[in-house]
Amino acid sequence: MTRLFVFGLGYAARAIAAAAGGVAMATTRDGRDGTIRFDDDAAVRAGVAAATHVLSSVPPEGDADPVLARHGDVLSGKWLGYLSSTGVYGDTGGAWVDEAAPADRGRRANRNAADAAWRGLGARVFRLPGIYGPGRSALERVAEGKAQRTGVAGQVFSRVHVADIAAGVVAGFAAPPGVYNLADDEPAPQDDVLAFAAELLGLPAPPVVPLDALTPAARAFHLENRRVANGKARRVLGWRPLYPDYRAGLRALSATTSPMPASTPPAAASGDQR
Repeated sequence: MTRLFVFGLGYAARAIAAAAGGVAMATTRDGRDGTIRFDDDAAVRAGVAAATHVLSSVPPEGDADPVLARHGDVLSGKWLGYLSSTGVYGDTGGAWVDEAAPADRGRRANRNAADAAWRGLGARVFRLPGIYGPGRSALERVAEGKAQRTGVAGQVFSRVHVADIAAGVVAGFAAPPGVYNLADDEPAPQDDVLAFAAELLGLPAPPVVPLDALTPAARAFHLENRRVANGKARRVLGWRPLYPDYRAGLRALSATTSPMPASTPPAAASGDQR
């Protein structure tokens, strides 16, 4: 029987926990909603001891991975999983990249280091591109008037539906240690995704703005251009994305949910998942 302990019960981790049949225990930064406070060392130690599988979705902070820095000594003997980022590959000029590519070229050195540290422990490292799903997709951004196209030609990104992340990680419970890209089959320009979301909503396409009008974080995002291959996850995990492209994913979201209003935020973002 799988008993899962999650460090950082955020958006993707909640979907994974549900797909795994529930969570034995999990942490958040403040111990909300019946979780364990991340810095409650005794409770964390007891929870991990009772678990068979340990998953971390906590992003690096400063120069360290918070989970390994504080709780690394209690992880021995457990199945380990880590939600990393395809950002570790850096900019490839739009070329395809797979798990054999160098993983130290991302613009966030601490993410590169955390990815390597979890690999060194024998974890299953799941590298994720742009995540979307219920309550957190281009549909919400367009509906709220927050979406902006850039008009940059030839720039593509990979993405993945949160349900496909959950399926991939659960498939990884029986897989050997290593790195797995979980991405859909069709990298695409972000402008195309936003325009399609607007079409589904019956709204005009979002305005085009120059890159220098974007926030610093958005500009940094647009400095990278890559296509992420998912062949290893298909071969080794037997995983297939339920939503192989953004059109399938957004159509499904549009058919089953209404975009959440701005006053109703989704689950806490990754920076507050401990």
